[in-house]
Amino acid sequence: MLETTASSTDEAQPSARASALYRIIWKWHFLAALYVLPFVLLLSVTGGIYLFKPQIEEFIYYDRLNVTVQGEQQSLETQQAAVLAAAPNARIRSITTSQQAGRSTIFEIQDKSHGRAYAWVNPYNADVLHIQSRDSTLMHQLKKLHGELLLGKSGTKFVELAAQWTLVMFITGLYLWWPRSRSWTQVFQLPQGQGRAWWKQTHLLSGVFASLLIIPLLLSGLPWTDVWGGSLSYIQKQTGQSSPSLRFGGKPPQSTVIDGQAPIPYQQVINTAIAQGLVAPYEMRLPKDKQGSYWIRSASKDRWQQNELLIDQYSGKLLKRINFSDYPIVAKAVSVGISFHQGELYGWANLAQNVLASLLGIVIAVSGFAAWWIRRPSGSLGVPRAPLRSLSHGMVVLIIALSLFLPLMGASILVAITLDWLLFKKLGWFQSHTAPNVTT
Repeated sequence: MLETTASSTDEAQPSARASALYRIIWKWHFLAALYVLPFVLLLSVTGGIYLFKPQIEEFIYYDRLNVTVQGEQQSLETQQAAVLAAAPNARIRSITTSQQAGRSTIFEIQDKSHGRAYAWVNPYNADVLHIQSRDSTLMHQLKKLHGELLLGKSGTKFVELAAQWTLVMFITGLYLWWPRSRSWTQVFQLPQGQGRAWWKQTHLLSGVFASLLIIPLLLSGLPWTDVWGGSLSYIQKQTGQSSPSLRFGGKPPQSTVIDGQAPIPYQQVINTAIAQGLVAPYEMRLPKDKQGSYWIRSASKDRWQQNELLIDQYSGKLLKRINFSDYPIVAKAVSVGISFHQGELYGWANLAQNVLASLLGIVIAVSGFAAWWIRRPSGSLGVPRAPLRSLSHGMVVLIIALSLFLPLMGASILVAITLDWLLFKKLGWFQSHTAPNVTT
């Protein structure tokens, strides 16, 4: 009899520990979702729309991007003069030409207050079709909403924090979803029933597929962030893994100044790019001073074709070539990740995959909110009840590891613990009121 009792106790202890862990993780999942789900919905909608930036801009700006072919094109210098006449005191930042008949030339200009604008020019008669500030374009506004909530640097922190906690939400969600007493056929069946049961099943099923598609998007977007991305950039500089590209800054090689010699024409720079095998369209930047050099790159969507040239402004000599294939491994991985994030890495399949990820993000946000709203007690958040005991050593190690990898999330945990100790417990906020259904 004593042996039977001891045996039963030994078997019950692992079950109790498993149940306690489940409840703790469910509470983490719930609290993360309170902050994350509105961002998941917003980022899924804005990101899904931004995937179609070329198609949307082609529709909105059709009359600016397309012109009637009228014989020979005017020189880029003539087109530039027309832009500067239409926008006095502006500085030319870049010139983008597609080398395709019937397409306009796009000049990016900057005024004295550093405000940027785009000027579309008919290359056949040098007519300036339209000038519009960059910040007022629809897709630029959408990009700012997606990346910084239209709040500048402070907004990027909220988005980064949401992205990091979304990773936690998916990890904990997968743990909660994992079949324990159900078959794999049951967990993958379509939602049934109605009300909260249907919403919960929809949330569980869509969450599994969403985690597979959205986690890579979150990881590929981290290099763009301020804290995580800034730390990665620092590490890259210290380890020689920074991108050699001069697209976003850097010091280009200088031209050899020849007294009395004028700079080469812009078309000669274009011809050099063609001879060097760069793929159109081309983005060209002018020398900033008498010692500067021309910079030109392929603006192809294919990362492996985005090579750059530095050309002496007087002699036309090729000073430097920067090939994407020669990037350090980390810089190359970051760039490829950006291409994947934007749905450009492997054509329509990448685009379709990211669109599906956006749709699933919308579904998990809406279904998660609906399931919570129906379940929550009146006048309460309905925070899941978790055992009042210290975390296991394994959980502590996991939290520390996640905090080191995701520093902004780690900082938010410290802030939350402090606020909970000083304020939330006294006010009764975020306290457990409902016992969880461990078969969830």
